[in-house]
Amino acid sequence: MRVLVATDAWHPQVNGVVRTLSTLATTAPRHGAEIAFLTHEGFRSFPLPTYPGIRCALTTPWAITRRIDSLNPDAIHIATEGTIGHAVRRYCLRRGLAFTTSFHTRLPEYVAARAPIPERFVWRWLRRFHGGAERVMVSTRSLITELSGRGFRNPVLWPRGVDGEVFAPRRPALGLLPLDLPRPIFLTVGRVAVEKNIEAFLSLDLPGTKVVVGDGPMRSELMQRFPQAVFLGERQRDELAAIYSAADVFVFPSRTDTFGLVMLEALSCGIPVAAYPVPGPLDVIGDAPVGALDDDLRAACLRALGIDRTVCRAFASRMTWDRCARMFLDNLAILRQGATIGDQAPMPSAGARMVAHSR
Repeated sequence: MRVLVATDAWHPQVNGVVRTLSTLATTAPRHGAEIAFLTHEGFRSFPLPTYPGIRCALTTPWAITRRIDSLNPDAIHIATEGTIGHAVRRYCLRRGLAFTTSFHTRLPEYVAARAPIPERFVWRWLRRFHGGAERVMVSTRSLITELSGRGFRNPVLWPRGVDGEVFAPRRPALGLLPLDLPRPIFLTVGRVAVEKNIEAFLSLDLPGTKVVVGDGPMRSELMQRFPQAVFLGERQRDELAAIYSAADVFVFPSRTDTFGLVMLEALSCGIPVAAYPVPGPLDVIGDAPVGALDDDLRAACLRALGIDRTVCRAFASRMTWDRCARMFLDNLAILRQGATIGDQAPMPSAGARMVAHSR
């Protein structure tokens, strides 16, 4: 089975959505599926206002049709709500083709942090966008409950995973971190942007050293305001795993993430997590003895120092990307039944190649 995934989030972006989709592509073949991507690559694009690292593609119906027809997919999944996502959604609606979507980002909160747009208007737009999907895949059960309460149709679980071979306890991060950094080391990883709430972490009165891995529009400002913190820029895979392993506590200050893949990466390296008790951390950590959740983030950080690192590693080992890929493909089952949009009747023969089926 060939699955087309339409996404506006793609390389060179470094974020949880890109990592999830890239890993899905390498894992799905073990379950008899091939993932093909339709992204901004090959189209003219422009930088997203307030976030130039994200590119928005300029497309035409003809160009999108040509791309999709050349890929000849058996199923279509729309991962993001940007210009690519909208173009592929229009293609499916015009042809009466069933498709699935996924909800990765709390856009209402992100937009409100950057522009004076009421969140209710963004939620209304998101309901409309995802309303045509046969299923809306989300990363946690608490998000299923929230979206159902907001009027979204058919949200289903699509959990995340971690590569336990890459993200494993490592030797000290020689050459990546100064050897004489005062201990304990409190680390955060993610986009250095307003919605990640990194300022709250850097403002904490903590012993030792604060380290930030990632890049984004607020990096220069935060480096000036918090000169005692160590900013390492973007790091990936082996380097990132070595930095995780050198830390004593991983701090996740975001209040808006739908999941927080970096928490699993840290835990897989044996690093306990400190976070606020909000969706995301509550779903990943819950009451497991691998992290400390507290509205007082400083108290959570200090409490996390006493957590057994081997317990963290064992906890994360159960969260595999293989499980993630299997559940993604299971969520396409409604398309394999030959559903048209909003219906489960067989699709007309003119569109039959565009629905998933067992080969």
